[in-house]
Amino acid sequence: MRTIGCLAVAVCLCASSMFAQAPSSDPFQPVATMKQLMLEILHPASNEIQLAISRAPSTDREWAALKRNAMTLAESGNLLIMRNRSSDWVAEARTLIETGSAAYQAADARDGKALAAIGVRLDATCTNCHKKFRPALFAPAR
Repeated sequence: MRTIGCLAVAVCLCASSMFAQAPSSDPFQPVATMKQLMLEILHPASNEIQLAISRAPSTDREWAALKRNAMTLAESGNLLIMRNRSSDWVAEARTLIETGSAAYQAADARDGKALAAIGVRLDATCTNCHKKFRPALFAPAR
């Protein structure tokens, strides 16, 4: 009798530990909040790209920094999609991916003209998304 009781307890303990360690159905494990992503990744990368556009990169180091920031911005779109998969959100995030990718391609080619065109596009990408998802940032003037 005692053996059966111990076996039953062992089976229950084993089963409960299997369930406790079962992987989450969502493979993504976000670490940062949306605010952290915006303030610590997207905003700095976007600003650095805009600064590079206004200063016209000329050295290897400046072009490399621009490429890093453009790649960071493009990949950030994927981070945003991890947070919200509604169609409007995904569409805005994909626009960010496309804009960051275009900035990367311009930097990789060291194409100042293409890079200059990205500035307006980048501003529009951020502004359009914020108008849609952070409308309080664009409250009408009183």
